[in-house]
Amino acid sequence: MGPVLLDLQLDARADRSLIRARELAGAGAAGLFTFEGPHDVFLPLAAVAGRVDADLMTNVAIAMPRSPMHLAHTAWDLQLMSGGRFRLGLGSQIRPHIEKRYGARWSPPAARMREIVLAVSAILRSWQDGTRLEFRGEHTTHTLMPPTFVPGPNPFGLPPILLGALGPLMTRTAAEVADGLLVMPFHSHRHFHERTLPAVAEGLARAGRPAADFAVHPQAIVAMGRTDAEVSGARAGVRALLAFYGSTPSYLPVLEVEGWADLQLELNRLSKTGDIAAMVALVDDTMLDTIAVAGTPEQCAAEIHRRFGGVPGVDRVCCYFPGYDPPADQVAALAAALGTSVTA
Repeated sequence: MGPVLLDLQLDARADRSLIRARELAGAGAAGLFTFEGPHDVFLPLAAVAGRVDADLMTNVAIAMPRSPMHLAHTAWDLQLMSGGRFRLGLGSQIRPHIEKRYGARWSPPAARMREIVLAVSAILRSWQDGTRLEFRGEHTTHTLMPPTFVPGPNPFGLPPILLGALGPLMTRTAAEVADGLLVMPFHSHRHFHERTLPAVAEGLARAGRPAADFAVHPQAIVAMGRTDAEVSGARAGVRALLAFYGSTPSYLPVLEVEGWADLQLELNRLSKTGDIAAMVALVDDTMLDTIAVAGTPEQCAAEIHRRFGGVPGVDRVCCYFPGYDPPADQVAALAAALGTSVTA
């Protein structure tokens, strides 16, 4: 496996993001990403664009509540502000969040995301090439683009559009219409190779696209440290996150492929009672080591290389450190180890 770049989460508020971004880039991060959590997904990237030596990405921006026109304008501007270093990562979210948190309309997610990606692409291409905007879909139509509202060609080219996916339908959709796939961090080596990659191959075949035209960006939940005490503390944070993910029905396929489908049902039941301690206790070491990546920086890098080595389109990985903040020297060691070619 060739060198792999390290992407890290820019988890600060927009008013603190520049300091944090410089810390992460200084520790070896080649890219920074935000997710749609307690703060806006785009504003921290706007605050650091052009001011830090790193690629920038949303991972992910929830697409269903937003107009493709809004997404296109924001992506165009961040691509300009970052000097061509922005990637638009989009995701669908689950129905209760779309309807009850965002107050938006739900529809079958794979078909809806396909349309959103195609619509954003059509808008960006119309600006870049000067062609007439003529997109008509089931959920959105874009046929009006007066010259007053055209930003014109982006001098840095168009930003790639990536789609987050776990199940085969959304993964095939990503391979058919997006520029790349964001592999959800809750996964295993077996699920990635037996479920994700075949769905990618099917989607590329349907679209008549070569694998070389499609980027695959794996994500990893990492429990990292130099001492037993550091790794143990990191594993505790990872264990809690895995319990949360595992309780969600959307992640059943990962546990199912490992023979742990019943565990998902029990985690889901406990989540409804609020018994977090019992949920965490169900995540044993075998499950943690199967889904997450644990050990020293060098051991974590070796496991990431093992899981994703030899896969076309994999040249970077997004790493999460849930519940703990590893020292900068350990992050730098992880980045250095990932950046070393490995012969399997």
